[in-house]
Amino acid sequence: MLRKLQIQYYAIIDSIEIEFSPKLNIITGETGAGKSILMGALSLILGERADSSVLRYADKKCVIEGYFQIQGKQSVVDFLASNDLDNEAELVLRREIAPNGKSRAFINDTPASLQQIKELASLLVDLHQQFDTLTLGDGDFQRTVVDALASNNPVLQNYQTVFQELQAAKKELEHLENQKANFQKELDYHQFLFDELNEQSFKENELEEIDAELQLLSHAEGIKSALSKINYELAGSEQPALTLFRQWINQLNSISSYHPSLQNIILRLQSTQIELQDIADEMEQLNNKVHLDDKRIEWINERLASGYKLLKKHGVKTTAELLLIQQGLAEKLEAVLQIDDRIVIKQQLVDSLLTNANDLAQKLSVARKKEVTPLETKVNELLNLVGMPNAKLKLSITAVPLYIFGTDQIEFLFDANKSGRFEPIRKVASGGELSRLMLCIKSLVAEKIDLATLIFDEIDTGISGEAAKQVGLIMKGLSKNRQMICITHQPQIAGKADAHFYVYKESLAGGIKTNLRLLSTEERVTKIAQMLGGEKPSAAALENAREMMLQ
Repeated sequence: MLRKLQIQYYAIIDSIEIEFSPKLNIITGETGAGKSILMGALSLILGERADSSVLRYADKKCVIEGYFQIQGKQSVVDFLASNDLDNEAELVLRREIAPNGKSRAFINDTPASLQQIKELASLLVDLHQQFDTLTLGDGDFQRTVVDALASNNPVLQNYQTVFQELQAAKKELEHLENQKANFQKELDYHQFLFDELNEQSFKENELEEIDAELQLLSHAEGIKSALSKINYELAGSEQPALTLFRQWINQLNSISSYHPSLQNIILRLQSTQIELQDIADEMEQLNNKVHLDDKRIEWINERLASGYKLLKKHGVKTTAELLLIQQGLAEKLEAVLQIDDRIVIKQQLVDSLLTNANDLAQKLSVARKKEVTPLETKVNELLNLVGMPNAKLKLSITAVPLYIFGTDQIEFLFDANKSGRFEPIRKVASGGELSRLMLCIKSLVAEKIDLATLIFDEIDTGISGEAAKQVGLIMKGLSKNRQMICITHQPQIAGKADAHFYVYKESLAGGIKTNLRLLSTEERVTKIAQMLGGEKPSAAALENAREMMLQ
């Protein structure tokens, strides 16, 4: 609900503050008094673009603020949360236009984009001005009206869940089919690469290990020669080193009793003798194991040549990397074998979801079609009451491929003059006709749709008398459960107000400016009487005004 509107330095307004009623607010005033200026200012906080031509003064910025109560508006709470905006008890939308023409928007004092403020405002206010065909001519709005009357929301929510699952499953199926097509293109090549690696049957670290073995075999002769020579000098020569150590130890043992330090030297020589003996034995074992094997060398060279060729081909450096490539190729080949099964399973899911979606879409369609005649009848009866006896509304429901709202394309068709030619509303209805048609439709769905604050700018164009009275009664009925704001020239509509605001111009030293005030009960009687009978209303006009206020 729009609780308060503040306007500063906009067009010919210096400063106006309007405290709105939560029910029916009526704004009246002489032609040219500035009622349209109020709507222009209001439209700025609803996201319309602005320019410096609206500035009252060249050196002062224009500021428009709207204060909204948002209790129970979950859609507003969700919007604030998703945009990281403060959620407070009272929501404030503000637009500022600087003297240089630069415009800024704020939501709860936080800078916001024009798109953000426009989206948020659409959840708070429904502004219907003359020649505004966007909402009523919009297919989504027309479908929403029919679904609301048909109580379709639970089925529609269920359908949309299934439809989204269906779209996701179709996308996954398409991905699998594309994968299969790509697999088929690459299958022969992957099989060739896998067979080439599998044929070699490399073991872990094999290339590195046989390369080390090749180094050993290639130098076997030199290794055996060195081992044999050292072993001979240690244990097999005419005067082997081990024999010399034994002689040295025996000589020192014979004189060790004469010097205390000799025993330590003897122990060290004995330790060295034992280590040298162990070295000699190990070198003999190594010598016995090292053999010059030309056939083994030839085999290793061939194996390494094959391995190095594959390493280079795949751009890797180790056996482990080759084995990883082989594993990857095996997985791809396995995936080719499995993908047909996965496609069958996914196709079954798509078929099941499609059947479910079609069933739910059919339920939606049946319920919508049941509402066609009742909606046409009720709207056309209301059109007659609001001064459009020759106007007729007709609903067209045509079948379309499955989409997010089912299989129905809903179109409101309109014939203003009993011509028998029904055309889309957006093409043929005038501004005044659109306003009254919108009022009739919204009065039917008001109890089933959480409508925002409804604002009608000069809905009374081209009507008077009983038709204007009926418009006022419809508005009064709508305002019982939601806020309405209406600019009107008709006393029959003004008489239904819960709050009646009067717009007027006044001349001051600084020039002419627009002002506004909330009328008292007696002031309302006078203004409504003036709307009936001129500047100086008669007693009868005054009495008639009182009756209008009581009806």
